[in-house]
Amino acid sequence: MKKILAMILAGGKGERLHPLTRDRAKPSVPFGGAYRIIDFTISNCINSDIRKVYILTQYKSLSLDRHIQRAWNALNGRFGEFVYIIHAQQRVNENWYKGTADAIYQNFYTLQQEKPDLVMVLSGDHIYKMDYREMVEQHIKKKADLTIATMEMDKQFSKDFGIVQISKTGQVKGFQEKPIKPVTIPGKPDSILINMGIYIFNTDVLVKRLIENARKPDSQHDFGKNVIPSMLKTDRVFAYSFNDKQTSQSGYWRDVGTIEAYYDANMDLLEENPQSNLFDNNWPIFTSEKQSAQAKVCGFEQKDGQLYGVMLDSIISRGCLINRAHIEHSILSPNIRVGQYSVIQDSILLDNVTIGKNCKIKRAIIDKGVIVSDGTEIGFNPKKDAQKGTISDTGIVVIPKNTVF
Repeated sequence: MKKILAMILAGGKGERLHPLTRDRAKPSVPFGGAYRIIDFTISNCINSDIRKVYILTQYKSLSLDRHIQRAWNALNGRFGEFVYIIHAQQRVNENWYKGTADAIYQNFYTLQQEKPDLVMVLSGDHIYKMDYREMVEQHIKKKADLTIATMEMDKQFSKDFGIVQISKTGQVKGFQEKPIKPVTIPGKPDSILINMGIYIFNTDVLVKRLIENARKPDSQHDFGKNVIPSMLKTDRVFAYSFNDKQTSQSGYWRDVGTIEAYYDANMDLLEENPQSNLFDNNWPIFTSEKQSAQAKVCGFEQKDGQLYGVMLDSIISRGCLINRAHIEHSILSPNIRVGQYSVIQDSILLDNVTIGKNCKIKRAIIDKGVIVSDGTEIGFNPKKDAQKGTISDTGIVVIPKNTVF
């Protein structure tokens, strides 16, 4: 595993996740109470004994920079272990990154420095747990030039992903990028095999194919749209099936690129036996958390048929103080204050939010530093919510950072 270099793509604008990405890159959006989205991918690398990690950024990277410095500075540089951020530098030409493939191409100098045998290209905005060692083992066994992680999904989602067709031996024979009418899995007319955006390349092949792609003026310089389809003609490309060992079904993986996907992935954590288990000591998700007092829920009372001073099916982080309030099926990030007789249901509150007294909040995402005044209702009146927030297609209310509501 010491011969592997991981390169995490973290430079997308994240426009579909607005307003959560108004001031930050998508991989640095908080998730699950104490984490950032990118923590899952980096933790997968560390748990898989991949200790050389570059993160390629481009837009609104300050928040991500700070988080990486605080959370990921413990690796031992003396033994060649690191998690480094590389900002877009225009080293090759005067262009910023034009696509996922171009981002790697513009940072070839890192490959010259590290001289890895294999390069893992990963995305910084997915929620999942994967032991990359198993994928590496298959890559070597198959003598592949490129291995693509894949999983089964309902065909209704084809327009959001690259679709892979494979032979009986697992070799990739066809690739469609976000088709409306996808090629389904043989014998499963309602299922497709999607590209998860997790790749293992032989370094020499990666360099050759990216140089070839860079010379094509009509290319979008994207792995899914350009590089992978062209490699099917010249190289050994195989699929790796991402399955849960216990169930033999597709493992848990979520692309949290939209408000709905981000909300649903957070809510998945609240299930009694979630597929994405944060309490797995054998595969921890690492992060950085500021020192705070322990969370406190106080003032139990029953009033007008409602229980207060209780928390049901929820995650509550350090530094939270819940005073005679009702929290149900929600996630509270660090240092939240909730006043008396307020009710919060099916919601996600990010750091340092203050909720006044007698408030009602339902199906909302409230960004950092928001102050909600006494008696305010969020999630009940779309016209009023839209004055200061954003409402998703399914009615989720998102209140931007530092809003006074």
